[in-house]
Amino acid sequence: MAFRLNHPGIAQVFHLKIHRNTPHVVMEYVEGPSLDTLVSAGMARGKPVSEALALYIGAEIADALHYAHTLRGEDGRPLGIIHRDVNPRHLYLGAHGGVKLANFGAAYSLMVGRLESPANLVRGDVAYASPEYLERLPLSPASDIFSLGVVLVELLTGKHLFDVEDVPLPPEGLSSLRVEQFTSLPLTQMRVLLSSFSPADVEAAVAGLSPDVKAILHSALRIVPDERFATAADMGGVLRAALTKRYPSYGRQDARQEVARVIAEGSCLRDVVEFGEAGLYPEGLDAHELGALGEED
Repeated sequence: MAFRLNHPGIAQVFHLKIHRNTPHVVMEYVEGPSLDTLVSAGMARGKPVSEALALYIGAEIADALHYAHTLRGEDGRPLGIIHRDVNPRHLYLGAHGGVKLANFGAAYSLMVGRLESPANLVRGDVAYASPEYLERLPLSPASDIFSLGVVLVELLTGKHLFDVEDVPLPPEGLSSLRVEQFTSLPLTQMRVLLSSFSPADVEAAVAGLSPDVKAILHSALRIVPDERFATAADMGGVLRAALTKRYPSYGRQDARQEVARVIAEGSCLRDVVEFGEAGLYPEGLDAHELGALGEED
């Protein structure tokens, strides 16, 4: 499936090889940091990115998602692609201000010959999963829209949408599901949190943001999928309209410069800030990610 994705906002896959029973993927190299690194840098400097940058990034990601959601096969039939793992580690900021969505390894599709995931297996990082996915209900593009909303909350506030402190013990039966990979938050905690999730939780998380941005996030983070944006293109259009309204001249060059500034400021503070967990601030930032962003066009 990944070979079919050809869009400027999606990191392209060139080759897949099985070596010693382990799949190896050759994909496009994105010369720049992940969104995970950008969020960590914002935490290090004590200030998240601007609303302008978040709106810009969100609109670019939404465009890429809409392309994937609406892609058709050679016979003209929809492929039904749902990314299922939109999270900061799979979003990259190029050296020239571009934004790339990567890693469709957990994606769902209707392609002929696809391998079905086990019924009790949750693929992707559950900390960014939609409520319907964790409840094993049918998926739609709205599932990725919810995940993008969670990502944008974290980018804009420096905090994850869900507070995992004092989460009640999960009821019996939730342990029947299992995850495939490392997740930012435990699966059982996420299911408990989402079971009582409401617009009030969104409002509490985004209280300090502008009304336009808050309205967008409320729409993306509705519990009922049909109450979210109808398509990722609709979400992207609203994000871009808000950007144009509030920051009419903001573009790629501005994004590139702001990302470089956030990374540089966070990198300078990295040596004097003690992070709460190992590996929170990615290694190799100065040599690779910061160097790439610091170059002039």
